Amino acid sequence: MYISPLNTDLLFEEAAKESLYLNLIEQINKDFNLANEGIDFPKSILPEELKIQLHEKIYRLIQYKFAEYLNLLYIIDVSEAEIKKLDGSDLVLLAENVSFLILKREWQKVWFRNKY
Repeated sequence: MYISPLNTDLLFEEAAKESLYLNLIEQINKDFNLANEGIDFPKSILPEELKIQLHEKIYRLIQYKFAEYLNLLYIIDVSEAEIKKLDGSDLVLLAENVSFLILKREWQKVWFRNKY
């Protein structure tokens, strides 16, 4: 049964434990490219570096390319209800939280594809 991770570190632990970390990276790259926001995380990227780079990318999208940011959320299929719950007063914190929601959704896709 799928259990949603509570934070990024637990998500990466679960992905490593299930040997699906590389699949997660591939899914992230695929969806960002579908949204025309080319990103190419190498398969060798460490989880902490992935977290930092994803956070920076989301921050830049929110700051400078908001329409593209919304399109990315749509393509990845991040829950609109979850996004609406976030506090938008601090952009750095918002980008961090959105990055986690993106990782969570991408992990859910990878997990289900692997199990079913």
